Amino acid sequence: MSERPTKQLHDLGQSLWLDNITRTMLGDGTLRRYIDQLSVTGLTSNPTIFDKAISQGDAYDEQIAEAGPGAASTEELFFELAIADLRDAAELFAPAHARSEGADGWVSLEVSPLLADDAAPTIEQAARLHEQAARENLFVKIPGTEAGLRAIEESIFAGVPINVTLLFSSEQYLAAADAYMRGLERRIEAGLNPAVPSVASVFLSRWDVAVKDEVPGELRNRLGIAIGMHAYRAYRELLGSERWRRLAGEGARTQRLLFASTGTKDPEASDVLYIEALAAPDTIDTMPEPALLAVADHGTVGEPLPEDGGDADRVLADFERAGIGLDALAARLQEEGKRAFEKSWGEMLESIASERERLAA
Repeated sequence: MSERPTKQLHDLGQSLWLDNITRTMLGDGTLRRYIDQLSVTGLTSNPTIFDKAISQGDAYDEQIAEAGPGAASTEELFFELAIADLRDAAELFAPAHARSEGADGWVSLEVSPLLADDAAPTIEQAARLHEQAARENLFVKIPGTEAGLRAIEESIFAGVPINVTLLFSSEQYLAAADAYMRGLERRIEAGLNPAVPSVASVFLSRWDVAVKDEVPGELRNRLGIAIGMHAYRAYRELLGSERWRRLAGEGARTQRLLFASTGTKDPEASDVLYIEALAAPDTIDTMPEPALLAVADHGTVGEPLPEDGGDADRVLADFERAGIGLDALAARLQEEGKRAFEKSWGEMLESIASERERLAA
């Protein structure tokens, strides 16, 4: 019997992380099964995921009833609920974390999206959440906005592992990598250990959603993949740079490139489109549950992504000729993503507040 495609991707050197978490999947063995059978070695979470988990069942009722009266705010109650889940998930991924010497086996918790344009409270909340979670394999997610970049540098300098989120282009990725390296360089100058882990998450499928009605048929569903390939080239070039080699020589850990938003949004396209196209060593692909199950069932793992980005430059030039301003669109997608997370955050807090009131009554 041939190996599952998920195992083939893992053996290629790509980590498969699940973009989902619920208390139910933790309790009924689903996540454990994905680890054992589908080579899943980490997970990410976001406000929408927790909103669905909390509002569509009773798995959180007991903790809400117990912790709700003592919580200073609905946001504080949310973090208690989320951290409880992520601690349990972190325990399941602890073996992968140990085997990989800290390169893999991570879970992620997001700072409040309402802080995306304010560095100081982001820095403070990131430190508090990391301390509260008390798990060495928990990333705190900070968006790669202008304020977020300052928060990333300071958080890395403080020794907080960071998942940089909401990146949409090579330029945004490189800005996040620069903030990461500045934090490490400051640690070295201060005589501190520079081995502070981080990943940088580049979002892909939203590009194709944004341009689907603006480009000819032959360019449909090709932009997100080209962006991913271009970012992979930038990642490889950075790892070969003198600046990075100097940091690595001091003991710094690679800030791994993470492909995010790899679930196919177009119902007419392959449900494993992005995953198959972006099989690349030393990267992470975080995917929603349907995409994970699809690639395990019928995915095909071909040649790994070339380090030079393949035909990414040519494809991106085709989109520019078709009237798509890529730099402006990257900025727009980051801003829209930030607003979408803010909206999801508000809806999630409303769901928790409603449950809190219902259970108190």
